[in-house]
Amino acid sequence: MHKLVYPDGACLKKKTPPPTHTHTITDMNRKRALISDTFKVKKRKDGAEQFGAPTDDDGPTDIKTTLEDLVKLFPRKLFNDALPPIVLKHQLYSIHSDKTLVDRELNKLREQGEVLMFQLGFDADAFGLIFASDYKAKVLAAEEGKGTQPTVKKFLEKVVSSSTDLSFTKDKMLQQFLFTDSEITQLVKSGVLTVRDAGSWWLSIPNSGKFTKYLIKGRKAVLSMVKKSKYGEVLQADIEERRTTSQVKFHMKYHIHDIIGAELVERIPTTSGTLLRFVDS
Repeated sequence: MHKLVYPDGACLKKKTPPPTHTHTITDMNRKRALISDTFKVKKRKDGAEQFGAPTDDDGPTDIKTTLEDLVKLFPRKLFNDALPPIVLKHQLYSIHSDKTLVDRELNKLREQGEVLMFQLGFDADAFGLIFASDYKAKVLAAEEGKGTQPTVKKFLEKVVSSSTDLSFTKDKMLQQFLFTDSEITQLVKSGVLTVRDAGSWWLSIPNSGKFTKYLIKGRKAVLSMVKKSKYGEVLQADIEERRTTSQVKFHMKYHIHDIIGAELVERIPTTSGTLLRFVDS
């Protein structure tokens, strides 16, 4: 026992609690601390605020998750959900700073048949990325009931599912994949192939002309917003919240990842947030 002494001098004897009770409190506090730490770590790892921020850590880069996040920004309704969601390869560079690592992980996804890559006609350095399952589903849906359907289905099974090539020569189509001249003509008509030059074709995205048109118009409009800002620079958070003009059909964040990844703006960290500065080329 020990005494508790009050300010008026009175004393009260108090029994010392058993040691086991102290251990129980300590154990409970330790458990609470562990639970709290677990949620803190999860929030840091999974928090939505991390999306769009450059990563410089040495941990594994989950390119597939980043692609899935960027796909959410694609305006499906604008194309009546007839177009598979398209992500620009360089948009990945706006989120992951190590381009070599991005390319390596992306190649793995392509080799595994999960992701397809397309050369976009408006720029030699512009490549579109689409999940293979989305591409096949939209292409087949568009071919429903058409005379070209069997040939397109054969192309998806024999070529798209087995090759990572961006383009195909006539010899390869005839000899390796065993298509006839007539079938190649059907594939061009359906839009899964587009002429590259005499005797070769690009793998292509049917009905993607409107996508390219809206992308270019929107890019110019967003770049103009940055350029016209004071000193040709603007906080990324501010421009993300701006009301879009009639020229901007896509989600503003889609365009911002585009212009950052394509290095059309310079990204500068400041105490007020990330600053985007127009690059005068």
